[in-house]
Amino acid sequence: MNDPFVTIDLHGMMQAQAMKTIDRALRDAGPMVYQIRLIHGYHRGTNLRGMIQDEYRWHEKVLRIMPGDNPGITVLVLRELY
Repeated sequence: MNDPFVTIDLHGMMQAQAMKTIDRALRDAGPMVYQIRLIHGYHRGTNLRGMIQDEYRWHEKVLRIMPGDNPGITVLVLRELY
């Protein structure tokens, strides 16, 4: 992954499948990736949102977790954009 802003659509995924997808994205994220934008949805995506916040809060590559531009998106910040 060389794009500085990666977007992953998690719609329709169960938590285990979403975790595998996120883990692969974090593993493949090179030094040029600043953020991974996770689209989980709002109504049925709240379980995924909670899982993302619980599981990736202390991940070694995740600097911080922030909400996206709508409630159905969560952003994993890997590096600050200066």
